[in-house]
Amino acid sequence: MPSSERHPQGHPALRHLCLVLGLVFTALGFVGVFLPVLPTVPFLILAAACFARSSQRLETWLLEHRHFGPLLRDWRARGAIPRRAKWMALSGSALGFVMFIRGSQPGWPLIAMVGGVMLFGVVYVFTRPDA
Repeated sequence: MPSSERHPQGHPALRHLCLVLGLVFTALGFVGVFLPVLPTVPFLILAAACFARSSQRLETWLLEHRHFGPLLRDWRARGAIPRRAKWMALSGSALGFVMFIRGSQPGWPLIAMVGGVMLFGVVYVFTRPDA
């Protein structure tokens, strides 16, 4: 069946949950456009995955979006992330980490835990192929 005729299947409650999560991830992704410490594309990747299970119309809208569509399609096809996006992720993570330390004055265990999670994310991003 062509993708234009495909309808998400599965339990209705799961489809509704995926739809709600997709909308939340889309909102977070668009907020991330304006806040440098909040990532945009990872939230939109999650949104597209949720919409694939709940709303073909919203999935198509995201995949054909003028700005984000190419990034999402590259991710789906090859797991690729543009080099510029990788450096933006590193910059945003570094800025977020500095703001976290200066704004909350956490203890060393929390600094190590947050830094480790951020480092894991940045390493993951930089090990993906370039788009």
